[in-house]
This record gives sequence, structure tokens and C-alpha cells, in this order.
Amino acid sequence: MKFPRNTRLLRSPFDMAPFAAVFFLLVIFMLLAALLPTPGIPLRLPLANDLPGTDQPTVAMAVDSSGRFYFANQIVAENELSHQLAAAAKNSPAPLTLVIQADKAVTYDQLVHLTLLARGAGIQNALLATLPRADNAPGQP
Repeated sequence: MKFPRNTRLLRSPFDMAPFAAVFFLLVIFMLLAALLPTPGIPLRLPLANDLPGTDQPTVAMAVDSSGRFYFANQIVAENELSHQLAAAAKNSPAPLTLVIQADKAVTYDQLVHLTLLARGAGIQNALLATLPRADNAPGQP
């Protein structure tokens, strides 16, 4: 069968309505996805620049504004935290450094208590996690 050479595949003008409908559906899905809660702990870390880090192995824990302790993505009690820190220190071939991700509202007493708890578990060094400042203007503390 011979096809004529002058046939057009699209005999009607290009219709934008289906594309617009798909676009608006995508916008609706994006808006609904933005309303879903994000997993994690709501922490407001303090801002600081040019703080030293560590080259040793680390173990991290978090403290929120209400004083709850988080270790390995779980809420733990203080005695359970000391047991888990001791187990981590025992299983590590090198000395561990505890990285404390503390909310801005956590008091200095709680931070000192955590470092003493880590020392009792066999972890000698503790660091506070911070966020870098947005503007690195010289002369700011």
C-alpha cells in the first residue's frame, strides 16, 4: 500500500489543555508535599565560625529544648544514654569524641552534665555542634 506523501500526521492545531492540566496537578502535589511533616528533631543549633573539628572517630547525640536526650535516632533516658555511650567507647578501636547537638535553649548546666556523663562512659573529648554563620564578614565575633 502506498501512502500519499502530502499527508499530515497532526490534522488539528496543537492543544495545550492536557499539558496545562498536568502542570496544575504537579503544582497541587508539590503544595501538598510541602505540608507533610519532615522527620527529625527540631533543633536550633547556635551559630559560630571557624571552630576546630576533630580527626578522631565521633559519636553524636542530641538534646532538645525540653531536655530530652536522643541517641541513635531514639529518645533515651539518662542511664540508658550512659550505657550506650560506654558500649560505643568500648567497641571503638580509637578514642571517641562526643559531638553534642544541643538546642540553643539548653542550659550550660545540662551541657556540663552531659560531658561528665561522657567522661564516666569513657569518652574524654566532647564538642558542641554549631552551624556556620550566613555572612562571613570579617570583624564579627
